[in-house]
Amino acid sequence: MGIWMRSGWMAGLVVVTGLAGGVFGANWGNWRGPTGNGVAEDGNPPVKWSAGKNVKWKVKIPGKGNSSPVVWGDKVFLLTAEETNRKAAMGDVAGDEIFVQEEPRRRRRGGRRGFRRPKPTNVYQFSLVCVSRKSGKILWKKTAVEAVPHESGHSTNTQASASPVTDGKHVYANFGSRGVFCFDMDGKVKWKRDLGDMRTRASFGEGASPALYGNTLVVPWDHEGESFIAALDATTGKTIWKKERDEPTTWATPLIAKHDGKMQVVTNGTRRVRSYDLKTGKLLWACGGQATNPIASPVVMGDVVYCMTGYRGYAVYAVRLGSKGDITGKDKEVWKRTDAGPYIASPTLYQGRLYYTKSRDGVLVCVDAKTGKTLYGPMRVEGIRSMYASLVAAQGRIYMTGRDGTTVVFAAGDEFKVLATNSLGEGVDASPAIVGDQMFVRTATTLYCLEKE
Repeated sequence: MGIWMRSGWMAGLVVVTGLAGGVFGANWGNWRGPTGNGVAEDGNPPVKWSAGKNVKWKVKIPGKGNSSPVVWGDKVFLLTAEETNRKAAMGDVAGDEIFVQEEPRRRRRGGRRGFRRPKPTNVYQFSLVCVSRKSGKILWKKTAVEAVPHESGHSTNTQASASPVTDGKHVYANFGSRGVFCFDMDGKVKWKRDLGDMRTRASFGEGASPALYGNTLVVPWDHEGESFIAALDATTGKTIWKKERDEPTTWATPLIAKHDGKMQVVTNGTRRVRSYDLKTGKLLWACGGQATNPIASPVVMGDVVYCMTGYRGYAVYAVRLGSKGDITGKDKEVWKRTDAGPYIASPTLYQGRLYYTKSRDGVLVCVDAKTGKTLYGPMRVEGIRSMYASLVAAQGRIYMTGRDGTTVVFAAGDEFKVLATNSLGEGVDASPAIVGDQMFVRTATTLYCLEKE
């Protein structure tokens, strides 16, 4: 689910979380970092690591979740869902089995692959976990709600795939159909909202994270029912505004960006990329041309926002934040490309270059963000076969992590140059977080803190 030089573009900087004092690199308050672009401007994490090298600590996380870690001060937060052995009450679960067809992939012996999964019948605990950044010890785990999920989800999804967001005063957790929760920094629930039940496409499950700016928490709610986007008062949870959306299921996290003195909420979508006024919810502009199943989040540089999709077609669009009305088909885009686009992993925009992948494969593209001109790619990155984790950047380096846990570190620039290939020996679907000299990586079972020894 990401956003994405220290130069003239700083005036139009993305702000997805309200940064205390505006200090870059001091925290990683949302799943794409302090500016929402996957970049740690002052970060300097290790280039090389393994399960036994440059690991400051590791801790097993109970339950399952693709929720990416966020960091504030000495605390690391992430979400998890634990299946209990308690059965649902009679009548709580409808139906028996569902069939979900996986996305197209390379054909293997046996032909097309799918899976059958019974709907959950056991109660799950949906929790916020807090880990000490210094020691790796779990400080506390607070269960927000216990419930039986009404959808099974894709085989690679979890019941806790959205990432939390924090401003250092509160932590906000979106468990989707299970509710939106506000915790204080010690794990006490301050408020909660039930926005209903989602019916996701093919029961793939949920995953979009909320976005926070100042006292406004933005929650996307695109599904196969009545879709909407809502802005909630971050102090009370009360609705500030709510806008209906003509969109099927979307998993992309909104981008909150500043333009001409005002904050915009840019949302990806199958039918339209749309931008809303953060204060009022007024629709400012819209642009069609995306492919289906949007998951990658928008990124921004200066007054241009970049939106992309890569399922059943490819689209990468550069649109000016100052656009007005529906600009679909009116040649208002700064540039556009249809040769590649990410299905799941969000891009990173670093030092004027836009780095993104093709579909969910380990195929990389680097373009000049201003012009869309190819600098290199599409090219397959050796060691990366399939990827869900979003790209991150720091200290002139790009970090690209595959689903098997392999991370290729390469130099930022006009030419592709590998600096290291690393593995922790576990699968990784969550996106890394970088704070200072540390990188936090959530594998299928464990949270790692990587730091040069």
